[in-house]
Amino acid sequence: MANIGILGAGRVGSNLADKLAAAGHHVTLGLRVSEDAAARTTGTAPRITFADQRTAARTADIVINATPGDSSLDRLTDLRTELSGKVLVDVSNATRDADDGLPGDLCYPGGSLAEKLQAALPGTRVVKTLNTMLFMVMTAPETLTTPPTVYVSGDDRAAKKTVTGLLTDLGWQPGWIEDLGDISTARATEAMILVVPHILRRHGFKPFAVSLSR
Repeated sequence: MANIGILGAGRVGSNLADKLAAAGHHVTLGLRVSEDAAARTTGTAPRITFADQRTAARTADIVINATPGDSSLDRLTDLRTELSGKVLVDVSNATRDADDGLPGDLCYPGGSLAEKLQAALPGTRVVKTLNTMLFMVMTAPETLTTPPTVYVSGDDRAAKKTVTGLLTDLGWQPGWIEDLGDISTARATEAMILVVPHILRRHGFKPFAVSLSR
């Protein structure tokens, strides 16, 4: 079992924390303000603690980026020392909102947040995954009527193997996990976010994943 730090305690981060803690991992949810972390510690589930994001990154073996993608690069670059030598699992999408608050444009067209993070954090092994679905599917893929796909991108094979193990703990079957290759392939999966607002506008906030059918 691993010590996992999750940066961001919103719906995505909290959802991942609950499932990973239930799988036996120790999880630290990193909040931006240390006072908020202290206030939220009381009554938390076993194996989940709260801390400021710097502490969460420093004390973890594996760090998950669940911060808003449009500000992730600045936030995580500021944690370069704490993230050095760690596996960083990037599940965020860097987008600019449309007028209705749904994703509109990519922040890094022709590139990706994952690539930017890897370039800014050369001592960190970045793996992109879980960014092509609504947050509830991340931890309950079996609830979809069609087997979903989760994509994995990263330069380091050992780091991707570690992340594949976490995906299994989240309920992903081996046949649903698609390793696309190095970190440059993340630009393809990050671009998939542009289909999401159109689906949400037509069908509402119902669980789905952008998947590969064979």
